[in-house]
Amino acid sequence: MWKDFKDFAFKGNVIDMAVGVMIGTAFGGIVTSLVGDLLMPLLSILTGKVDLTSLSLTIGEGADAPVVKYGAFLQTIINFLLIAISIFLLVKGINSLRTRMSRKAPAEPAPDPRLCPYCKMQIDDAAIRCPNCTSHLQ
Repeated sequence: MWKDFKDFAFKGNVIDMAVGVMIGTAFGGIVTSLVGDLLMPLLSILTGKVDLTSLSLTIGEGADAPVVKYGAFLQTIINFLLIAISIFLLVKGINSLRTRMSRKAPAEPAPDPRLCPYCKMQIDDAAIRCPNCTSHLQ
C-alpha cells in the first residue's frame, strides 16, 4: 500500500497539479489586489465614493426584523465582473506575448516537383530514370 501511495503522490501529474494550484493561488492574490487596490478606488471616484455595502432593506419593524443586504450583493457582483475582466485581459496579454515570442520566420515554399520531360509524371529529384515511363533522365 505504501508503494502504491508513493507511486501516486510522486507521479509527475500530481506534482504538476500541486504546482498549478500554488501558482493559481498566488495569481488569485495578484488579481484580488488589482481589483481591491487599483480598480475599486478608481471606480469609487466615478461613483462619487458611494459605499454599496451599506445599502440594505429592513423588512418589518423591531429589533428582530430581517435585513436584506442587497448592497453587499451588488458589491460582490461588481467585484466578480472586475475580476473576470482583469483575468481576461491578463490572459489575453500573456497569450499575445507568448505568440509574439514564438513567432518564427515564414517557411520557404516547397520547390516545384520535378517532372519527367517525356510522360510529365512527378519523379524524385535524385532519379536518373523515370519510374513511370522508364526514360533516361539528364
